[in-house]
Amino acid sequence: MFKILKPGFFTSVQDQGRFGYRDKGVPVSGAMDAISASRANRLLENDPRSALLEITMTGPEIEFEAHTCICLSGAKFSAKVNEEPIGNDKVIRIQKGDKLSFGKLEQGFRAYLGIKGGVQEETVLGSKSFYFPLTKRSSLKAHTEIDFEPSDFVPKISEMKIEGFLSSKIIEVQKGPEFDLLNQSQLTQLFAEPFTVSKENNRMAYQLNEYLDGHTMKMLTSATLPGTVQLTPAGRLIILMKDGQTTGGYPRILQLTNTSICVLAQKKFGDTIKFKWA
Repeated sequence: MFKILKPGFFTSVQDQGRFGYRDKGVPVSGAMDAISASRANRLLENDPRSALLEITMTGPEIEFEAHTCICLSGAKFSAKVNEEPIGNDKVIRIQKGDKLSFGKLEQGFRAYLGIKGGVQEETVLGSKSFYFPLTKRSSLKAHTEIDFEPSDFVPKISEMKIEGFLSSKIIEVQKGPEFDLLNQSQLTQLFAEPFTVSKENNRMAYQLNEYLDGHTMKMLTSATLPGTVQLTPAGRLIILMKDGQTTGGYPRILQLTNTSICVLAQKKFGDTIKFKWA
């Protein structure tokens, strides 16, 4: 097992997500940046459904109580094992008693810590992804202990070279169900200039600082998905994310591609994005 000595800002267990329950109001959940999470699992030759730790903004401090291999992917922190710097997208061997720590966030917003064999956590509705109150907790706290199976794994490929993903500002989108209700002025505002991520951003939704022209559209509450872009009557854009609501009453004007959900998940307050047709 390993022990959480310091939890960081928001560290949770996530996997691919929880499917087949949206009609009951249960979000998909799962890794916000599924591409980075998948890369960590691939390097460790894990089952793609294996659970990892999702680390947001500031990282935890972890002590391992058994030998294994780990892999970090996604956001770049100045991470260290026993004060020795380690890089992203590399398989790192861990011995009993080793301590993993995270320093300054250098790029991106969310990192993924994969462990050989995956994190052993309670499965709820087919997924280990945290989503309170469906699961017992929303994030990991200090002194929490998490199980994994010790491993003498020797990787076939020990490292990947990834360029450009974290720095991308382009959010590719498709038309949402109510896209055709937008007027020309709103369309121009939507695609002409960049938007800035507001302070209101989390696993449920990202809001943007800039507003479009307001509207008086009325609609019945309708189904939504991760990546659905809603337009409020005041003209604010709300982009639903992995823990987002399953229905909503605002016009659904755009839908992010799966890759763009991952790109947006690596943005923090003050970062800019620009919408582009997929």
